[in-house]
Amino acid sequence: MKVVVTGAAGQIAYSLVPFLCEDGVFSSSQKIDLKLVEIPQAMERLNGFVKELEDSAYSTVNSISTFDNIHDATIDADWCLLVGSIPRGIVLNGKEIKERSDLLKINGGIFTEQGAAIGKNAKSSCKILVVGNPANTNALIGKINSNNDDQLWMAMTMLDALRAKAQLAQKLNCHVDDIYRLAVFGNHSPTMFPDLENTFIDGKNAYQTVNDHQWVENEFLPRVQQRGAEIIKARGASSASSAARAACETVRAVEHPTRSGDVFNAAIMSDGAYDIPAGIFSGFPLISDGAGNVDIVRDYVLSDFAKNGLKKTADELLEEKNLVKDLI
Repeated sequence: MKVVVTGAAGQIAYSLVPFLCEDGVFSSSQKIDLKLVEIPQAMERLNGFVKELEDSAYSTVNSISTFDNIHDATIDADWCLLVGSIPRGIVLNGKEIKERSDLLKINGGIFTEQGAAIGKNAKSSCKILVVGNPANTNALIGKINSNNDDQLWMAMTMLDALRAKAQLAQKLNCHVDDIYRLAVFGNHSPTMFPDLENTFIDGKNAYQTVNDHQWVENEFLPRVQQRGAEIIKARGASSASSAARAACETVRAVEHPTRSGDVFNAAIMSDGAYDIPAGIFSGFPLISDGAGNVDIVRDYVLSDFAKNGLKKTADELLEEKNLVKDLI
């Protein structure tokens, strides 16, 4: 089973790859051929990571290979986890990248090439998870440039869902495992909308159990939406271990059937569900049959408050799509 990870010498991959090597993540009993990709300047650092992976002697791993280009790495790939991207604030050619439009176009060029390589070289059954931000629009660029409708492209919103579950569990003094049907709609950005009105805790409606709309609107939503910035302020770096776990949990969710009555979270290409315009990558409540088929759960009832939240995040995604129109 061939698993490709880009940005493999970075902080997220340092946690993600060991997670992926644990038993039970993939439904297949095949051993894993890891294909780790980095830019040429980071290959020495990546080789150091490979030595650690070798020393870990994972029973699930068959081989570990490194690549400095996406084309060779993606041949016959079963999974591609696209972690590497250019972050906001980096200095390129003497200029600090601050504007979202610049960030989208720079990363768009990266995901144009990656999408084309995956579409051409990877298996038709390949599943692709975009972790590198801006993840939703990077996934849109990659999918369109893949020119392959059989492959499953997703962007990660699982981290947002896990953050939302953690905040709700703290509020209600319950365990995160008791929470189900929590959905995060829209963009992986501060406009995302984690919905509590269709979430349940041990059989009870979460929104009704909280019974405090002011907390939902003024504390819960901002906390989840701004959690990434909160972590950067606290630790001086962006989320790494939690992002890695969320990526691994997305893989696990796709690889195994969704438990009855529950959903998992990722962004996929919208078909107009919940009035989110078709042709953009949006977070939805999803189910998997464990065989590579992922579907949107369409029975959520949304209040006017929720509909306004979905419109705001959809408008942002449409704006991002327009900024990269030359790449799609």
